[in-house]
Amino acid sequence: MIKYILIAVLLALVGSGLWLWNKSDPQKLDFADRWAPGAAEFDGTPVTAIAYGTDARQKLDIYAPEGAASAPYPVLIFFHGGSWRDGEREGYGFLGRAFASRGFVTVIADYRKSPAVRFPAFVDDTAAAIAWVHANVGTYQGNKDDIFLMGHSAGAHIAMMTALDPRYLKAQGLGTDVIKGVIGLAGPYDFLPFTTESSKIAFGQWPDLTETQPITFARADAPPLLLLTGDKDTVVKPRNSKILSERIAALGGKQQLKIYPDVGHSDIIMAVARPFRNKASVITDVTTFIKAHEPR
Repeated sequence: MIKYILIAVLLALVGSGLWLWNKSDPQKLDFADRWAPGAAEFDGTPVTAIAYGTDARQKLDIYAPEGAASAPYPVLIFFHGGSWRDGEREGYGFLGRAFASRGFVTVIADYRKSPAVRFPAFVDDTAAAIAWVHANVGTYQGNKDDIFLMGHSAGAHIAMMTALDPRYLKAQGLGTDVIKGVIGLAGPYDFLPFTTESSKIAFGQWPDLTETQPITFARADAPPLLLLTGDKDTVVKPRNSKILSERIAALGGKQQLKIYPDVGHSDIIMAVARPFRNKASVITDVTTFIKAHEPR
């Protein structure tokens, strides 16, 4: 009898391992965060798959701090990476839980990908998601006048484009002043000429390629920027963050640059998950930035 029980347990473990193996890297990271030792930071239930458009990709999840608020919470909207081609919001529950537990209504927004769409469709989606949050986040105890954007890799690119080029939010009836700050994690902001197949597919058809680059739209009155990157990033090199930081500073805008030692492209987002927070102080740096730039 014991033998058959042990065989059943072994088969169950193998089955769960195969299930996890077939998941995306962010979903594996989310799994690791859920099962990390210690008390869970967030016991609430997110509201998931809220549509902000008609496409299946135009959906978002909301992680709100638990309990009634004495005042509306700051809002953090996150856009995931994936070379404008891959990725899904479902893998980023670890980020939603981390920041909701620190007092932010945290929105994980998905967007359409190439090759089904090309630039600027995914930036249009970014603006549409922001507009939906601005109009509706009060229902979730969020402050529509206290919205911050954050993105990793391609998600940092589309967040930065939306914050720096006013055309996208203007199409939604909003100004970029609705954004109180932008946090870019290992973002590509100045990456001409295109060297990867994914960037050529996503942007190569656009007639003026400079219009695909956030650096083109750097301006003194941009929302405050927090540019975080790692010195071991070979996917999106730190020069992207350095150049945007220098350009905004030269124009008289507000920016902060932090380069983490011994941190690569994936490490910087891994550092948000509980088992890997020793990689970089991303959570602390983002929290400090938001609190410093909240409307008084």
